[in-house]
Amino acid sequence: MKLCIIPARGGSKRIPRKNIKDFNGKPMIAYSIEAALTSKCFDEVIVSTDDKEIARLSERYGAIAPFLRPESLANDHAGTLPVVKHAIEWCEQHDLPPDEVCCLYATAPFVTASSLQKAYQQLQRTQADYCFTVTSFPFPIQRAIKVTANNRVEMFQPENFNTRSQDLEEAFHDAGQFYWGKAESFKNMELLFSDKSSPFILPRHRVQDIDTPEDWVRAELMHQLLTASGEL
Repeated sequence: MKLCIIPARGGSKRIPRKNIKDFNGKPMIAYSIEAALTSKCFDEVIVSTDDKEIARLSERYGAIAPFLRPESLANDHAGTLPVVKHAIEWCEQHDLPPDEVCCLYATAPFVTASSLQKAYQQLQRTQADYCFTVTSFPFPIQRAIKVTANNRVEMFQPENFNTRSQDLEEAFHDAGQFYWGKAESFKNMELLFSDKSSPFILPRHRVQDIDTPEDWVRAELMHQLLTASGEL
């Protein structure tokens, strides 16, 4: 059984009610649910939430929300892996034991059914424990600088000051869209960032963290452009 788990707690602080806030005409979470359903990858698409309104809205868009997440897994410090582990164990207790699981974030309006399908194929092909979305940094991290306490600058790696950008190794970061993996790997809360994971690389224009109102405006504009171009 293949299971999609969409974590969606109700207590977002920086953007209140972010998971169900209107994003270009639909609740944010609707994009993740629709991509999961369209992909035909899953036997069940479950939303893990502590919020009854989020549960009702998720079911309206075709997911199921068969339980309310305990408060201990719905605070500001609750990590993703414990939330996924809880959902897997709930399914096992209700005769729905999954073999493979995809944790799909509720705030991923750039996710596509095609990406979910291709990442699953990559998980199978590479025999990895996880396959998750990454994208490249736009600037070499080896030449990053920090602002010091006395308002000066300092390089993190000063030995790379005279190294040409094209000679530095490309670096990637978590794109924050979804994480395919073996159910046992999620249950054991094995590390995502390890040599047991396979990266599914996305172009930078398909990746946007949405943590502030400014991020939200930028994401809506990018989403409009990508939708008009047929990429979404």
